Amino acid sequence: MTFLLCLLYNFFMKKYFKHKLENLIHVSKIVTIHYFEFEKNFKSTGESHDFWEIVYADRESVVCTADAQNIPLLQGEILFHKPNEFHTLSANGQKAPNVFILSFVCKSDAMQFFENKKFRLDKNLARFIYFILEEGKKTFDIPYSDPKIKKMALLPQPTLGGEQLIKNYLEILLINLLRVYTETESGNDIFLQRNDLATKPVHDVILLLQNSLQQSLSINEICKKTAYGRAYLFRVFKAATGKTIMEYYLTLKIERAKQLLRENELTVKEISATLAFNEPNYFTKTFKRFTGLTPSAYKRRAMQL
Repeated sequence: MTFLLCLLYNFFMKKYFKHKLENLIHVSKIVTIHYFEFEKNFKSTGESHDFWEIVYADRESVVCTADAQNIPLLQGEILFHKPNEFHTLSANGQKAPNVFILSFVCKSDAMQFFENKKFRLDKNLARFIYFILEEGKKTFDIPYSDPKIKKMALLPQPTLGGEQLIKNYLEILLINLLRVYTETESGNDIFLQRNDLATKPVHDVILLLQNSLQQSLSINEICKKTAYGRAYLFRVFKAATGKTIMEYYLTLKIERAKQLLRENELTVKEISATLAFNEPNYFTKTFKRFTGLTPSAYKRRAMQL
């Protein structure tokens, strides 16, 4: 009986084929992950290195160079610097930009496609940038906007599987870019928001908040302008964003305040008034709660970059 079972087992096992998986893109190392909030006149001195670097203009535009060639990078666009290419980055002198920069080692042949290329990312592709950034924050000790960092230290207690997810998200982004630009030969020219909003009410509220940063809307005004009930709006907004409506509103105001501080054209008091805070002290207290710094300290640090 045992002999017969062994024969049957061997017979059926031979019908299975273990397929060896091929890697089109294999990222072997992550070098640095940055999210910079530059002031409007920032300009780097330039560098070259033996690994890849991607630059993504998350907010406003920047100007990059690659081997002395000027390359404007608009909001929502991503640029690839190939290994050993001398490159620089600068703000446009008018608006303070937010820029994501990731450097990594990948020796796959398919990477040749990305040499001297820039692309516009649609909503579905841009989300991988934010996935990488969030995993990076939970995995590595990344100093704030430090262009000189050469080595990222792991956090004392990094999130489970963070390094692997960073690698996977980056590989998925690269493979999808290859598919979009080699299989369809077309891209999306419309910059979409980073949040994949699931409901129209949430989209309507966020659009209203974004267009009302110089005002001071109340919950009742928001409900009236969007024509949604208070309890319903609270529930769907918190489920979609993880924040209350007013907390999200303050987040947008503080992000705008950070940009205005880096553009260095308004005083802290003027920015407070522009964004409809009741008084400068409340603005300072709110800004510190969100950023850990006073507006003046944030401005000084931005100017040192």
